[in-house]
Amino acid sequence: MTKDKSIYIKNIYYMLSYAFQVLKQTNCDSVSAEDFEQVQVLFAAIFTKGVSQQLKRGLYREYITRNETLSVMRGELDLQETIQNRIQRKTRLACEFDELSETNLFNQILKTTIHYLVRDDGVDAERKAALKKVLVFFDGIDLLQPSEIQRVRLHYQRNNKNYEMLMNICYFVLDGMLQTTEKGDYKMAAFSDEHMARLYEKFILEYYRQRYSYLTEAKVAQAKWDLVGETSESMIRFLPVMQTDISLRLGDKMLIIDAKYYGRTLQQQYDKYTLHSGNVYQIFTYVKNQDKDNTGNVAGLLLYAKTDEAITPDCMFNMGGNQIGAKTLDLNVDFKVISAQRDKIAEDFFGAQVA
Repeated sequence: MTKDKSIYIKNIYYMLSYAFQVLKQTNCDSVSAEDFEQVQVLFAAIFTKGVSQQLKRGLYREYITRNETLSVMRGELDLQETIQNRIQRKTRLACEFDELSETNLFNQILKTTIHYLVRDDGVDAERKAALKKVLVFFDGIDLLQPSEIQRVRLHYQRNNKNYEMLMNICYFVLDGMLQTTEKGDYKMAAFSDEHMARLYEKFILEYYRQRYSYLTEAKVAQAKWDLVGETSESMIRFLPVMQTDISLRLGDKMLIIDAKYYGRTLQQQYDKYTLHSGNVYQIFTYVKNQDKDNTGNVAGLLLYAKTDEAITPDCMFNMGGNQIGAKTLDLNVDFKVISAQRDKIAEDFFGAQVA
């Protein structure tokens, strides 16, 4: 399924803006006013703005260890290599020292992403020209093979925090979105379900975190198993972790949201359409274990991204004293309508208004 074709491309920009707040701080206001027919053009526009802003701050540099033969001492002496130089009647010293360098994984990923966007036949000539102007500042930084990039090696701290949004854009562009044509050209494949599911979850969480700032909490959280009696840690480790997508709390009321981005919202058996049984069991388990005192103050919601199916779920049930149900979020409408849909969810459960 290529759901991105049924989503306003501009809405993907707004989703990115909430998911990665720094996007709002990189002079991208002009991007939000444009219309994009293809997602790679949107990424090219965001990337040009974001990287240009980073260049004004200066590219992130890390210390790397270098080994050089010098006429004067620098850093630590490589005694064995220096002795070899003496034997060969060379008067130079073999030194090992640390030096700040722009050649690091972060900048290599940036350059690699720009490289492939420039070669993408879906990006217009004007965008490519802008990207090429940015690319000249990465001279001397090595390109990487997209399949060899290890994102787990990326660690963020104060000096490179601004790279987080750019690295996520790079992920969307490089991870599974590149295809080679018969001519050897590169093009961006459809915005896959995996990428959209990742963005969809983060977007919903950050929307509530930013728009409903007075909520006691809005976060990804783990629900604890409601176990009776003493249970050793060695036994508990065999139980699966109950990791929620979004947990919202206001006072003693809690809403657990499980964001679902599927090709099909409902499962079909013969002529009957029902919610995916695994999804219902999962949200029920989260809620009942979280509400161990049976207060009824914990609710659960399966929030599906709307598909083109004729039947879409919009239902709530009282399951053992807790409200549990499913709703759909239509991403193929104006963003104001999307906001209203999510606001109503918070208002229905918490009685909360946008801050």
